[in-house]
Amino acid sequence: MRKLLLSALSAAALALLPHAAAQAGKEEVVLGLSQDRVAITATFDGSEILVFGAVKRETPIPQDDPLEVVVAVSGPAPSVMVRRKEKKLGIWINVDSVLVDSAPAFYAVATSAPFKQVLTDTEDLRYRISIKRAIRSVGAAMHIRGAQAFADAVIRIREKNGLYSLRENTVAVDEQTLFRTAIEMPADLTEGSYLTRIFLTRGGKVVSSYETAIDVRKVGLEKFLYSLSREQPFLYGLMSLAIAIAAGWGASAAFSLLRNR
Repeated sequence: MRKLLLSALSAAALALLPHAAAQAGKEEVVLGLSQDRVAITATFDGSEILVFGAVKRETPIPQDDPLEVVVAVSGPAPSVMVRRKEKKLGIWINVDSVLVDSAPAFYAVATSAPFKQVLTDTEDLRYRISIKRAIRSVGAAMHIRGAQAFADAVIRIREKNGLYSLRENTVAVDEQTLFRTAIEMPADLTEGSYLTRIFLTRGGKVVSSYETAIDVRKVGLEKFLYSLSREQPFLYGLMSLAIAIAAGWGASAAFSLLRNR
């Protein structure tokens, strides 16, 4: 399984990497990417993102509220058309549809403690960290009843398929300075830029944040076949037919040899 490592930076490398803007000038996240791409090949079976980080301070560690860490990884977020079916006259038909404006292909949240403990509802609303807040559905027609149910359906289906997950108590925090976690990503990843956000919180409020991106792309034979099917579908169809004929002929020849023995 391929691994991406977001490692804590050494002091010598700090000047070369962008810093997260620290709120109140007290604490900030320090991270760097050792790899910034995931290569999807024909044998790709998923990846595990290892996230390591440190907290840079210019003042002593606050003694009031403990430091908590939230890590959120989200994939490309195209709009999704969700339709509701009803049975009328014995036939299931589409009766309503709502465009869910933002629905990440993959979304995982890891926390160092229970989610409600590390982040207040107000902060969640501001930064859109929880799964429910990350999925947006606005502008539904007035006649559609229960418009929120359409967004909830997207969440329910993708949680069942392992594409959305909340992983509480999976971020280890040492001495309120170092933190680490691992987030597994499924084999059926969607190509695109995967945004990784890290939040430091105290008393449920965000005190610092950091953002970076991981590029997920198909490579090798996987990329060739995908590009061919999209850019030259006729040629792709002929090639698929030729492979099917060759495979059928080969299997028939093999069985004939076995029977003649």
